Amino acid sequence: MTPADTSRALANDPRFTGLVEAARALQPRTVSLRRQLHKHPELGLRLPKSQAAVLHALEGLDLHVTKGESCDSVVAVLNGAHPGPSVLLRGDMDALPLREDSGLAFASEEEGAMHACGHDTHAAMLASAARLLHHRRDALSGRVIFMFQPGEEGHQGAKHMIDEGVLDAGGRAVERALALHITATATSGVITCKPGPIMASADAWTVTVTGRGGHGAMPFHAVDPVPAAAAMVGALQTMVTRRFSVFDPAVLTVGRITAGTTSNVIPETAELEGTVRTLSDAVHEAVLAEIPKVCEHIGAAHGCTVKFEVNAGYPPTRNDDTVAARVLELAGSVLGPRAAPLMTDPLMAAEDFSYVLQKVPGTLAFLGACPPGIEPEQAPPNHSNRVHFDESAFANGVAMYAAFALDALR
Repeated sequence: MTPADTSRALANDPRFTGLVEAARALQPRTVSLRRQLHKHPELGLRLPKSQAAVLHALEGLDLHVTKGESCDSVVAVLNGAHPGPSVLLRGDMDALPLREDSGLAFASEEEGAMHACGHDTHAAMLASAARLLHHRRDALSGRVIFMFQPGEEGHQGAKHMIDEGVLDAGGRAVERALALHITATATSGVITCKPGPIMASADAWTVTVTGRGGHGAMPFHAVDPVPAAAAMVGALQTMVTRRFSVFDPAVLTVGRITAGTTSNVIPETAELEGTVRTLSDAVHEAVLAEIPKVCEHIGAAHGCTVKFEVNAGYPPTRNDDTVAARVLELAGSVLGPRAAPLMTDPLMAAEDFSYVLQKVPGTLAFLGACPPGIEPEQAPPNHSNRVHFDESAFANGVAMYAAFALDALR
């Protein structure tokens, strides 16, 4: 079957008839929940207000709902009218630790916390998708697991939920999974993804350079760690560009360099802190081996010793080729062909949906929500304290979640 034949077959499938219209009818609910979550953002694994808001949004639906123990997660299971496999839909709920400056009427009321990555929109769209699919459960052969996840922003919330059994919540192992991630720097309403690696691993590392302190006027009586640390910054950048292929990249950033207390004292230590991002296991292993090697040799040349520490983060997010292609087919048929461009390049940011995709064939896809009147490349990006999203895009997200489940459980 050609792509055009597939698109026509999906467009004529009665299960998808009126799906976008049904999602639009739920828009007041979606927006209301999103704004409630946005006004009261919470950080990390404990999100009692967010959990309560999601539970309230699911009231009245015939779902089997459970709450997490190690974190404030919500798992809701919808059983279809007919037996079949399990499919999982994920929406994360946690915020970021920054002060909001978006100017929105429903801006954060919590000091030092903001939904700057759109997780409020993810949870709201997922709750509306649960309602939409509940109304269409006669068309489902199997069950849908709705995964409302805390702690995505560096707290491994997905891992907590996997350990507590989310992938078997319906009594049968999940066979397919989807997460949507909103972005302010893409055309509103567009769904995009790609096969294979779509987001990177993320590791934090620290290098401590130790010399011998002394008087700033007499450096020859000291062993100065500052020039050694400075040399390491440039050498690490050169190492990445000369040791690793641009087609299987590594991104290394030194985000902090700290040394000394005043102008005329040579400190005993200097410290570098940074992050490294990779898309493959081989490069991930190799670059973490090269960082201490480079630093130790430079340190030795300066008469300093070096200590290297790494704080392992999320693994790469790898989409299943078949599932990613199917998501784009579904988006093109349900939302229109212009709403489903193929994503050309991965992002070097990280995402803990990677833990789900290590165990289940699935896809993370992006939903564009650039605010009206702004070009996508000019819009404040995710993680900016000024970011805001076009709420009209939410209906396409709700419809995409629903279409994925209806297609997987036909």
